Amino acid sequence: MLRSCAARLRTLGALRGPPGGRRLPGREPRPALRSFSSEEVILKDYSVPNPSWNKDLRLLFDQFMKKCEDGSWKRLPSYKRIPAEKIQDFKTHLLDPKLVKEEQMSQTQLFTRSFDDGLGFEYVMFYSDVEKRMVCLFQGGPYLEGPPGFVHGGAIATIIDSTVGMCALMAGGVVVTANLNINYKRPIPLCSVVMINSQLDKVEGRKFFVSCNVQSVDEQTLYSEATSIFIKLNPAKSLT
Repeated sequence: MLRSCAARLRTLGALRGPPGGRRLPGREPRPALRSFSSEEVILKDYSVPNPSWNKDLRLLFDQFMKKCEDGSWKRLPSYKRIPAEKIQDFKTHLLDPKLVKEEQMSQTQLFTRSFDDGLGFEYVMFYSDVEKRMVCLFQGGPYLEGPPGFVHGGAIATIIDSTVGMCALMAGGVVVTANLNINYKRPIPLCSVVMINSQLDKVEGRKFFVSCNVQSVDEQTLYSEATSIFIKLNPAKSLT
């Protein structure tokens, strides 16, 4: 698995060019990259295959895209930044607008989309409205290392929170995490692919209860289990 991860890093390095910005003989210099806040980067959908995806992730992606054809499932697009309308929707649910500082918003981007392709969080989510289920296909890159050769527990918690949170959001609107309880069963090897299966269990007022498990592609290995509670934000109520 480590050899596979190292090989993928070498491939990505080759795609990006030589270190230190040196130009290889016979090659034209690349145009300067624009800020990540440019419209082109903001609108790029990162939940579609790129060269860093391994064959397991591509195969699962194709299988779920087939499920989307009859409308029972849908793929959720994912961007580096939260769309402006979503930011405004969130702000309207906060009693104190000062909690969101306007001058900082132009510099923000999602934590899970802040790595170059293949180095951090590679994932795509699919949602079934009828079943109230969210499935996340996740490949953890080498920059997410915790124990040697394995994904950091905090990175696992991040992708779990993102998945169950999106499940609650799709079911109930703007929500925030109130509780997330994770039982780690086995470590996840770097650059491997896992499936995070989440399910809306029940709704009590503004509370949304979502559970999930993290399994291997063949569903024979259970890596983690989690339960969570999300609170639906209400403009007339505080967060406390």
